[in-house]
Amino acid sequence: MNNNFLLSHRKEEPENGILYIVGTPIGNLNDMSQRALNILKNVSLIACEDTRQTKKIMNRFNISNKLLSFNKNNSYKKISKIVEDLKANKSIALVSDAGMPGICDPGEDLIKNVKSSGLDVICIPGPCAAITALVSSGMPSSSFVFEGFLPKKKIDREKIILEISRREKTTILFEGPHRLNKLLKELYEVCGGEREIEVSRELTKKYEEHVGNNLEEIIKFYEGREILGEITIVIKGIDKKKDIDFSRSSLKKELNDLINAGLSLSAAAKYLASKKNIKKSIIYNLK
Repeated sequence: MNNNFLLSHRKEEPENGILYIVGTPIGNLNDMSQRALNILKNVSLIACEDTRQTKKIMNRFNISNKLLSFNKNNSYKKISKIVEDLKANKSIALVSDAGMPGICDPGEDLIKNVKSSGLDVICIPGPCAAITALVSSGMPSSSFVFEGFLPKKKIDREKIILEISRREKTTILFEGPHRLNKLLKELYEVCGGEREIEVSRELTKKYEEHVGNNLEEIIKFYEGREILGEITIVIKGIDKKKDIDFSRSSLKKELNDLINAGLSLSAAAKYLASKKNIKKSIIYNLK
């Protein structure tokens, strides 16, 4: 078999009029692929989240090319120009600061616009923090939900955390270091201290760290510690049968505590029904 065939795509890359979604390292520059380097060297221009970050890669691998700033603050102004350039047979690479573009960044909108314009999009696979953390966790990975960064709006945030607490599938979240403790406590309040979780920090970097246990133990681990670096969190889904038994026991305890505090059975059941989004009759019948 021709060895060149094993190393080639459908045509010699980069092709004209193609948007290339290029995965870049999430910390360790040794993870940069030869195919990605070839694209970055030879496309007409590179659309990047932060030109300063992309220049670090370019300097490391002696790449010289035109850079176009493309991020959440200016993407709405740049999308039409990028589409025009592609229609003019230019080849364009899209990169983020780290990992795969289009995940939790405006690359998603660009890709949608390019495809709706009848143009081709080709992905050059590379590192992804979500998948790296998932496969490192040892938690079920055949079926999972990626939530990215939780919304800041309280009602939307609470809704997703409640969904996570009831989910049988593994969940993956992103979080910044200064907000980690707040998120862990929010998860604890709804999911309970025994929920299995792993916090991955500084993936592929010198101080890579994986802290895995239940929520209660992980909260204790991070108390008083300085937390640095971007964080990926993997949360194990519930075992439905065990969770039903635990939930009933937990609800019964909460019900009794409210009654002992002076509430009537009806008032306590009504309060818990509203809090847990469960029918009042189910809670009432626990007594």
